[in-house]
Amino acid sequence: MRWLWLDRFTEFQSGSHARGIKCVALDEEVVDEYFPGHPFFPPTLIIEGLAQLSGILVAEHFDFKVRVVLAKVNRAVYHRSARPGDQLHYYAKLENTQSEGAICSCTSHCDGQLQAEVDLMFAFLDAKRFGVESMFNKGDLLTMLRLMDLFHVAVDADGQPLEISPNL
Repeated sequence: MRWLWLDRFTEFQSGSHARGIKCVALDEEVVDEYFPGHPFFPPTLIIEGLAQLSGILVAEHFDFKVRVVLAKVNRAVYHRSARPGDQLHYYAKLENTQSEGAICSCTSHCDGQLQAEVDLMFAFLDAKRFGVESMFNKGDLLTMLRLMDLFHVAVDADGQPLEISPNL
């Protein structure tokens, strides 16, 4: 993953839901240059941040044995723009899983108000078909998850601290 559109996990319940935050800053090129003279965080990157949050929720549910990719945005509704200085509070709920993929419903809130509603569908890449053994170099995903404080807040289905998967 080249860019991270999620700053930190704030809650993670294995197989259920995840919460995280994204702080919008004017020094991010995408904020300053997306619409010159009117800085805001592009809605597509809000989807990407929610997809990153959800994708990790899905991958962890399968013990990081599947290669999760965003397959489809089923629905996206924006209620307001995200501007510099805003802190977006992301929420993802794992709605359904199957052997081929998963569905998550997501929201973004800002200043206590609903900012966006997004429904996402994920697919799993078949390593034999697509030649993809891993989407990350060994240890990179683990490092990224540690930087975003996943293991400080994550719990398993029984409420116990989440153990680090050997598949990371």
